[in-house]
Amino acid sequence: MSYELIKLRAPEELAEEVSQQWLNELRSISASENLYCVALSGGRIARQFFAAFARLPDAKVITTQPIHFFWGDERCVPPNNPESNFGLARDLFLTPLGVPDDRVHRIRGEEKTDFAAAEAEAELCRIASLDDEGQPQLDLIFLGMGEDGHVASLFPGEPEEVSTSRAVYRSVVASKPPPQRITIGYPALAAARQVWVLASGPGKEAALRASLKPGATTPLARVIGLRKNTRVFSDIPLG
Repeated sequence: MSYELIKLRAPEELAEEVSQQWLNELRSISASENLYCVALSGGRIARQFFAAFARLPDAKVITTQPIHFFWGDERCVPPNNPESNFGLARDLFLTPLGVPDDRVHRIRGEEKTDFAAAEAEAELCRIASLDDEGQPQLDLIFLGMGEDGHVASLFPGEPEEVSTSRAVYRSVVASKPPPQRITIGYPALAAARQVWVLASGPGKEAALRASLKPGATTPLARVIGLRKNTRVFSDIPLG
């Protein structure tokens, strides 16, 4: 397992550190003519991250570069529903910073799940470069982590034939509400150029500790095991 663990003291510090590191990276691609594709996440720490990034003096750099925004997962609700991951990012991040609509590619959670997953996959594969196995190569995927070690909407206990699906996006029934969701799959997470995990909040110490051990079986551990490197930002004390 290869990962980089960056320890922070509090959620606010984590959000600010991730924001600054991402801003530094975005500055480095300013001269590139290639598209930069990023997948956003939902959850409590994403809320703090979006707000922290939007406060940065140079945050509007994201509107002057060829950055396209996707999502790692979405709840199957309309975009104005409080549970919508897209709605969270729109309200705290995309709209305040003036990101052009043609660079925002949401998962249509209000549609039938299989249709929405297929549409999201087609849209991502149309814009991002593909690897030799046909997986889109996102430049960066942001992930949160749940109390059970889940990431995106990849939960523990999936049958192996399901978790090994080559689908870029697929519908899932989550173990927490709202149950109907669409998630990016493990192969697309493995193909991404970078994955940054924001692990924050009470009740997650056991899951994070387990996920960072060789041979672990949590969804986060599986992502780490599939990749050459994963960056984990965490304010969770591990002792």
